[in-house]
Amino acid sequence: MIASVAVGQLPAIGAPAPDFELSNQFGEPVSLAALRGHAVVVVFYPFAFSSICTGEMCELRDNLGEFATADAKVLAISVDSKYSLRAYAAAEGLEFDLLADFWPHGEVARRYGVFDEVRGRAERGTFIIDAAGILRAQFSSPSGQARPLAEYRRALAGL
Repeated sequence: MIASVAVGQLPAIGAPAPDFELSNQFGEPVSLAALRGHAVVVVFYPFAFSSICTGEMCELRDNLGEFATADAKVLAISVDSKYSLRAYAAAEGLEFDLLADFWPHGEVARRYGVFDEVRGRAERGTFIIDAAGILRAQFSSPSGQARPLAEYRRALAGL
């Protein structure tokens, strides 16, 4: 499953996804509960501006229409501050919510079982949540490897 030294249990497929509220890159609160009625793709990634993460975020940006077709909202979460995320979104033209799991540091990543205590960051974990808030799929990639877009497509097709 999730490679590295992630702590905690991954949420169970078929169970309600752990709820959260975080600030996006503009300081606006975004909660999972408020998105009921839409599928949600929660994408944890280590850091803004890092090469593999930027490649992944830009691939999501370039294929955002596929998520819209599935009525799925993309929420990308890292431990960066909202200020870093605002600069990152502007630099890369990212038009989906980038959420700051900054303080308490990595709290939401811990709830999803993808926080790396040794490195102080989220691992690459993706969680597909249906419109009723139920976790339907999850996938990850090891440190240093991007998640393939085909995994997102497969998960969205299963909604």
